[in-house]
Amino acid sequence: MHYFTISDLAQEFDVSTRTIRYYEERGLLSPIRTESGQRLYTKKERAKLKLILRGKRFGFSLDEIHEMIALFDEDRTGKKQLEKTVEYGRRKLKEVSERIEDLLQLKAEMEALLSDFEQRLREWEESDG
Repeated sequence: MHYFTISDLAQEFDVSTRTIRYYEERGLLSPIRTESGQRLYTKKERAKLKLILRGKRFGFSLDEIHEMIALFDEDRTGKKQLEKTVEYGRRKLKEVSERIEDLLQLKAEMEALLSDFEQRLREWEESDG
């Protein structure tokens, strides 16, 4: 069986070893330990790390990611994990859509204010000229 060290994974995924240890502390990863205490990660643990990082990139919380990983361990078909991922994905997409709407509204308000300020400045310059 092929094992990965924490340094191998940190380099491969461009994260700090502290980040990987944190995921271990949170119960998301379970490396095996050598007699000297060195962490060794299996292909399964490497795959979990990849899922964690992907989940974080999409804005999932560590609790949500933990639940999705645990579901895969419960149901090897992956169906329950996929259902939960879809549920969380829909929720996250709704949140992103709401943020986009809020930002678009903010942008429109800022554009209107800027236009008003520019108009005032032009009027001021014309009256001073």
